[in-house]
Amino acid sequence: MLSDEAEVDAKPELEIYADDVKCSHGCTVGKLDDSAMFYMQTRGISVNMARKLLIQAFAGEIIEKVSHENIKSKIYERLEQILEI
Repeated sequence: MLSDEAEVDAKPELEIYADDVKCSHGCTVGKLDDSAMFYMQTRGISVNMARKLLIQAFAGEIIEKVSHENIKSKIYERLEQILEI
């Protein structure tokens, strides 16, 4: 979660049909990787910039799946505006 005020209401689903179990989640939640944060800080990157870079990398993996180049470019631009990079 990206702020102390953020809240997540996930709805996990579990289906069991004759010994065939399927589980799915509407979202995955976790905090930024402490070791990655530490690694960047030991190389002179501020806590704030390290946080922004990790968020950008996480979002980038998702954005790269967008096939339309113009839309992908606009999403990257908006992300940079939000993160103030």
